[in-house]
Amino acid sequence: MKAAVFDRYGPPERLSVTRVPIPEPKPGELRVRVRATTVTRTDTATLRAHPFFARAMTGWVRPRMHILGMDFAGEVDALGAGVTGYAVGDRVFGLLPDHFGGHAEFVCVGAQAAVAPIPDKIAFHEAVVGEGAWYASSTTDGLRSGQSCLIYGASGAIGTAAVQLAKAQGAEVTAVVGTRHLDLAARLGADRVVNYEAEDFTALGPTFDLVMDAVGHTSWFACRRLLKPGGVFSATDLGPFWSNILLGAVSRRVGTPYPNDAPGFVWRLAGMLGAGTFAGVFDRSYALEDIVEAFRYVETGQKTGIVTIRM
Repeated sequence: MKAAVFDRYGPPERLSVTRVPIPEPKPGELRVRVRATTVTRTDTATLRAHPFFARAMTGWVRPRMHILGMDFAGEVDALGAGVTGYAVGDRVFGLLPDHFGGHAEFVCVGAQAAVAPIPDKIAFHEAVVGEGAWYASSTTDGLRSGQSCLIYGASGAIGTAAVQLAKAQGAEVTAVVGTRHLDLAARLGADRVVNYEAEDFTALGPTFDLVMDAVGHTSWFACRRLLKPGGVFSATDLGPFWSNILLGAVSRRVGTPYPNDAPGFVWRLAGMLGAGTFAGVFDRSYALEDIVEAFRYVETGQKTGIVTIRM
């Protein structure tokens, strides 16, 4: 099979599309023929081993994993022993948070892991929405109906998902985006859209129960005046001088939450996709052979929503 492989940390040029053996499903696993996957901030950071301490999980000197890609959508190709509930040919999507592997023509995933059937009328390239939504859910799931939240950077994969998930929780959502994304944020359901290029969003006042930095470009110090008493600042990045991590260690009002229960979330997301209450926002699509260019584009920080790889 073809796969985008790397064996050293570094820039996108470390990746090469080459042929590797097709994996065999172990007992309890599905083998999926991948039809679509994504390139995300997580992929680019893992390739560069950023931040450095992430090497404790991925390999100190050289990477232990050699194929990136957390999202996948495709067809069940083979079943390991003991698998029930799935059949060859079933359309499925999901996440690979532990070992990645989506940047390949085939991948094996546990039948009880983060995988679920793709709802009818959802195409493969429309189903690779899991990673950004999963990260967003770690923050938005804490919202209650009637609460207010501000989402800074509501145009990326995490931010566009956060707007929709926060609305599903019954929250009032203020989305902060640049000029070219004002209409997008409104279409996603934001109650208020603020253009950070024309207005200082940090001067809105102590209005919010939650402020979420979905792109890692602001900090608690800049946003603290936005919070109601007891309000929480949540970030998807370490912050300046790792301030979000350090402050989070001493205050419940600052956090960089990591999501859990990927299997449960994927099934919940499948239900939302089928009901039409959640939809991915997609930017560019690349062939697997052009994955280096996809990584370069994601690293610009200018993508809108999700960048997909088609197989």
